[in-house]
Amino acid sequence: MTSQKPQRRLPLAAAVCAAILFTLPGCAQTAAVTAPVNVNDPAKVEKNATTGIAKLTLTERGLERLELKTDTVKAGTGTDVLMPYASLLYDANGKTWVYTNPAPRVYQRQSVTVSKVEAGLVTATAGPPVGSTVVTVGAAELFGAEFDTAH
Repeated sequence: MTSQKPQRRLPLAAAVCAAILFTLPGCAQTAAVTAPVNVNDPAKVEKNATTGIAKLTLTERGLERLELKTDTVKAGTGTDVLMPYASLLYDANGKTWVYTNPAPRVYQRQSVTVSKVEAGLVTATAGPPVGSTVVTVGAAELFGAEFDTAH
């Protein structure tokens, strides 16, 4: 009988590697950088050179493979917003992010300022607006695709 522990740790290891790559300094550029598109690629990555944040457009094949799940950002008290804790990602510096779904098959990372986490729910003072769709399952894979250095 073989242990399943290494297989369960693989997504975590991939997310950590992607987070480390994210913190590496890059060349300063002023225009958006688009990775070459291969018909077999699961996503088209269009990186904004100014912000460093990419817009990921998944192919139908990529969408099927990832089996993403989403939820909606809800209104909190005052200007706070509420979202599932499962939507949060942490980079190597501890900064919090979510992936939004602004259009069909399009995903984009957005910064979140967390004020409280309680009972699986995040209260944020800054982040996506109420009504935005955020990824709750598959965000680590999107994070990895955004920082894939194979292209």
